[in-house]
Amino acid sequence: MRALPLCLLALLLAGCSAPHKTQPIITESPTPEPPKPVKAKPVAVRAAPVKLYKNAEALVGKPFRDLGEVSGESCQATADDNAPNMASARKRMLAHASSMKANAVLLHQCQIVSGVAGCYQQAQCQGSALNVSSK
Repeated sequence: MRALPLCLLALLLAGCSAPHKTQPIITESPTPEPPKPVKAKPVAVRAAPVKLYKNAEALVGKPFRDLGEVSGESCQATADDNAPNMASARKRMLAHASSMKANAVLLHQCQIVSGVAGCYQQAQCQGSALNVSSK
């Protein structure tokens, strides 16, 4: 029985002194991720300037194409709000014409009306969107 602990001790010491073969340490470099696509910031597309003609005589002799009716509104929601702005209604009408690829508007009328649903008073401008040729 005494031999058993001595044999175990001899095996333990022999195992510790044997040369170990170790695997070389390989440091894996992380796989480079493909670059993320850069999202382009939306570029504010500036609307082409739209010329406002207040009378039809200014168009005499100029070739143009009528693109349809356009309108713009400015609303005064309650009696306590600011009065409806005619300039804002005109700007909205010109912006609408620009979205139709028009370069001019022949103004028919601008007026302030009451009794429009959702508005105490409303400024309304109406006109014709035109594409005036430079020839």
